[in-house]
Amino acid sequence: MSIFEIIMLICFGLAWPVSILKSWTSKTNNGKSLFFLIIVLMGYISGILHKIYFLCDGVIVLYIINFTMVFIDILLYIRNMSYDKNSLT
Repeated sequence: MSIFEIIMLICFGLAWPVSILKSWTSKTNNGKSLFFLIIVLMGYISGILHKIYFLCDGVIVLYIINFTMVFIDILLYIRNMSYDKNSLT
């Protein structure tokens, strides 16, 4: 377990609730990138798999929490696509 890995995951983890709140309240994808969200999600999946296969420790919980928040933001992105589509018509 690395203290630096923990700090990194906590810092990233603090940013996701803000992003989720913005997605939820704004009901638009302006300033969001689905490609970016998917890249970040893949990074968390890689971290989880590393923990499962090579070094299973408590840090996996932080990876799972962050993964969940990014996944929620992706779901909100998909929801907001319909709002954006309807606002153009």
